[in-house]
Amino acid sequence: MKPINIGLLGIGTVGGGTYTVLKRNQEEIARRAGREIKVTMIADRDLDRARSFADHDVIVTDNAHEVTTHPDIDIVVELIGGQTIAKDLILEALAHGKHVVTANKALLANHGTEIFAAARAKGVIIAFEAAVAGGIPIIKALREGLTANRITWVAGIINGTSNFILSEMREKGLSFEQVLAEAQKLGYAETDPTYDIEGIDAAHKITLMSAIAFGIPVQFSKVYTEGITKLTGEDIRYAEQLGYRIKLLGITKRVEKGIELRVHPALIPVRRLIANVEGVMNAIVVKGDAVGATLYYGAGAGAEPTASSVIADLVDVTRLHTADPKYRVPPLSFQPDLLSDTPVIPMEDVETSYYLRMQVIDKPGVMAEITRTVAENNISISALIQKEPSSDSDRVSIIMLTHLTVEKNINAAIARIESLPVVTSKVIRIRIEELNN
Repeated sequence: MKPINIGLLGIGTVGGGTYTVLKRNQEEIARRAGREIKVTMIADRDLDRARSFADHDVIVTDNAHEVTTHPDIDIVVELIGGQTIAKDLILEALAHGKHVVTANKALLANHGTEIFAAARAKGVIIAFEAAVAGGIPIIKALREGLTANRITWVAGIINGTSNFILSEMREKGLSFEQVLAEAQKLGYAETDPTYDIEGIDAAHKITLMSAIAFGIPVQFSKVYTEGITKLTGEDIRYAEQLGYRIKLLGITKRVEKGIELRVHPALIPVRRLIANVEGVMNAIVVKGDAVGATLYYGAGAGAEPTASSVIADLVDVTRLHTADPKYRVPPLSFQPDLLSDTPVIPMEDVETSYYLRMQVIDKPGVMAEITRTVAENNISISALIQKEPSSDSDRVSIIMLTHLTVEKNINAAIARIESLPVVTSKVIRIRIEELNN
C-alpha cells in the first residue's frame, strides 16, 4: 500500500520529537499501522531549523497553507499552538478533506465544538491524544478502553510545572517564588508561567476529559479555576502532618445536580497513589461503575513523550483512513447527536470537605466563638487543632478540617469568621479530595 503522507505544521519541541521518533521507529510503526507513515512536507517559520530535521525528499516551506491545501497530503499534524492561526489552518485542512492530528488543548477547549463539527461535515478525523497529559494515553482510555462504564469522576495531576513546584516546596521547604525561579531555570516553567501556575492549562485539559467522560460539549468557560500562587510552605507542612499532600487537581464529577468541572489545589490522603506523584510527572484517576478506579501515570510533557501520543493518533488515523466515517469513534466518544445537555454546576453548589487555617488572638473563648460560627452555617467539623503560640506572640494558628459541606456554606462561614475581632488573618481555605467514592 502507498504510504500515508503527513504534513507537519511546526517543527519545535514536539514537532521535532515527532519527526525524530517517526524516523527512528519507522519500521515498527509501519508494521502496526499496516502501511508506511511518511512526513513529506514541513511548514515552519524557521526554515533552517526545519531543514536541519528534514530528509532530502521532504518539502520545507514557511507557508503553512501550502501544506493544508496540498492534494498529496493525507494527514495534517498541527503543532504550532495558539488559537488564531492554528484554528484557521485546522479548519482549512478539514475543508480540504485532510485528517488532522493536534496537540492544541487550548484551541480545542475553546473552539472544539466548531472544529469537531467541521470534521464531521467532511467525514474526516480530528485526533488529539497529545493535547492532554503528554505521553499518557488518557483520551484513548476514556474514549475506548472504558466505553462500557458509566464514568463517575475523573481527577488528575495534569500540569507538570505546578506539580514540580509543590513537590519542591514540600521536599526542600522553599517558598513558592524560590521554586518558581528554579523551575524557570530548569526549563519546566515558561518565562510567563501564568497558564501553569494559575491552573489555566489544567482547565483546558479537564474540559476535554469531562466532555469525553460524560458526553457533554466542551465548555471551558464554565471551569472553576484556582491556581497555586497563594499556597504557602506552612500549609504544605500542616497538610503533611495531618496525613495529606497538596496537589493541583483537575476534577470533573457526575453528581445529582449535573457535572462538576473544576481546577484547584486539594489535600489528598498520602495513602492514595496519586498523592505520591512527584516532580513534573502527571497522573489521572478515572472512576467507572464497572471497573472501579483506574490510574494512568507518566510524563505529561516533553518532546518524545508527547510525540508518542501524536504518532499513536497517526497510526489510528491510518488504520481508519478508508473506514466508513459513521463507524469511527467520535472525537468525544459519544455520537454528536447524542451529546447530553447535563449542566455544569456552579462552584458554589459543589460539595466537598475543607481545610481551614486562621490566626487568632490567644485568649479564652476564641475556639468556642469560631466553632459556633461554623455550626451556624451548617458545617460539621471533623478535626480541630490549635498550634502552640511562639513565646513572643499572643497569636495562635487554628487548623480546622470539615466534613462534606456545600461551597456556598463555607464561603458564608469564612466571611463571618474573618469579621470576628479575635481573628487576625484571612482564612486560608483548601479543599480536601478523598478520591475514594
